[in-house]
Amino acid sequence: MNIQRTLPLVVLVLAACTARPPATAPLPLPRAGGAGHGIIPLPASVRFDSAQTFVVDTLTTIHVDRGAGTVVECVAGYLATMLAPALKAEVQELAPGGSLPAKAIHLRIDSANAAAGAEGYELTITPGTVTLVARTTAGLFYGVQTIRQLLPASVEHPAALKRLLTLPAGRIVDSPRFEWRGMMLDVSRHFLGVSDIKRFVDLLALYKMNRLHLHLSDDQGWRIEIKSRPELANIGGSTQVGGGRGGYFTQAEYSEIVAYAARQFIMIVPEIDMPGHTNAALASYPELNCNKVPPPVYTGIRVGFSAVCVDSAVIYPILEDVVREISAITPGPYFHIGGDEVKTLTPVQYRRFVERMQGIVNANGKRMIGWGEIAPAQLLPSTVVQSWIKDSSAVHAARGGKVIMSPAKKIYLDMKYDSSTVLGLSWAGFNQVRTSYDWNPGTFIQGVGESSVLGVEAPLWSETLVKVEDFESMAFPRLIAVAEVGWTRGVLMGWEGFQRRLGMQAGRLAALGVNSGRR
Repeated sequence: MNIQRTLPLVVLVLAACTARPPATAPLPLPRAGGAGHGIIPLPASVRFDSAQTFVVDTLTTIHVDRGAGTVVECVAGYLATMLAPALKAEVQELAPGGSLPAKAIHLRIDSANAAAGAEGYELTITPGTVTLVARTTAGLFYGVQTIRQLLPASVEHPAALKRLLTLPAGRIVDSPRFEWRGMMLDVSRHFLGVSDIKRFVDLLALYKMNRLHLHLSDDQGWRIEIKSRPELANIGGSTQVGGGRGGYFTQAEYSEIVAYAARQFIMIVPEIDMPGHTNAALASYPELNCNKVPPPVYTGIRVGFSAVCVDSAVIYPILEDVVREISAITPGPYFHIGGDEVKTLTPVQYRRFVERMQGIVNANGKRMIGWGEIAPAQLLPSTVVQSWIKDSSAVHAARGGKVIMSPAKKIYLDMKYDSSTVLGLSWAGFNQVRTSYDWNPGTFIQGVGESSVLGVEAPLWSETLVKVEDFESMAFPRLIAVAEVGWTRGVLMGWEGFQRRLGMQAGRLAALGVNSGRR
């Protein structure tokens, strides 16, 4: 599907930008207002003067402080490209002590502004100027997304005639609740190509999400090139659910995705599922099997039947090669080992394997993440547990570890909306948009309090999803609800207000060509 929108062109402007999203600092909670706006996620504080507006036209200029740096200039260029052709001037530098001309937009870094938090921003709009201030470049980028959402949906149509781009006068102070705000794409059961992944990156950025977890291996497919073990991709990546042609990312393609996402302040988190969900790997290298016989490739959707031979020393050099090669092309600090639904190993075998993999991951300079089943193992506090069903996450929280909240009955995007939904599954129940919105990550699991929650992530498994349009129809609009759960503090949230604002997003989603599902 072609994206009928500005952003792919805009992203080219960010080619030199590098994202380093830091931890989130708390922000005082002023009262939210601005009942008429459609911003998602809901900012911490909104004040508007509905009688006044800032009009973007050919007299409008965009400014950054002299010496602000390449990344700030890139974010400003991103905004300038978004506003073109209404705004025709290039980004200009503002000398120290210089004054802004009329009709100016000023993007500024203030590293001493502790109130904004590590990813927060302050946006002030008057009829004469727009001032966006943040402590970090990530905060500036998120502020630009707020500007984008305040503009009419026609901003997504640069070729539209007679576009009138206006911003309401007012002030927004904002900062996210959680550091981790993400989604997972399962490209193992049905493969998505580079352009499809980039499309999801674009849409995540619009809603201030900052993590994209790629599920790169499973029983049905191995989706990334390992140069020292080429048969993993050549054999394991040859098929998918239903027997169709599979596919995989070369390391160059994966690096392209990582860089593209970083330019929009999104971190790619790779997952190689083990010790179970491994039939694609077992079919590729016989020595991973206890009987040394490779099984046939698998195209069904049953789970729990496969596992590497964890008691064999032969398997670990292969797994070390996998972790080493992927870690070398992944700048982010995380490596996800999966670890879910292992039904063929004893608890002792399983825990011993998890602990050994923790050592391998750490030796390659990464922090290990695993699904909730890994929690009973002897984990380091630096390891992260991703909770999806009732598990022992509280054990990990008690040892000082962090938990990513991905409850299946709330935010699994592959669950059907209701009984009439054609795509998806329903083993965890039906997940309507309100289901994905109405829950509190800080109190959802007893013993896992707010301080132990790293953030939220919505998985999208692909047993029934073939085309990118299928993925979109299950992700949207529920992913937008998850974005607000991850960003906005619970005391400010409310279903009625969110539902109204979500309705105001419909024109923008249509302009972007998103195959949105139900509201």
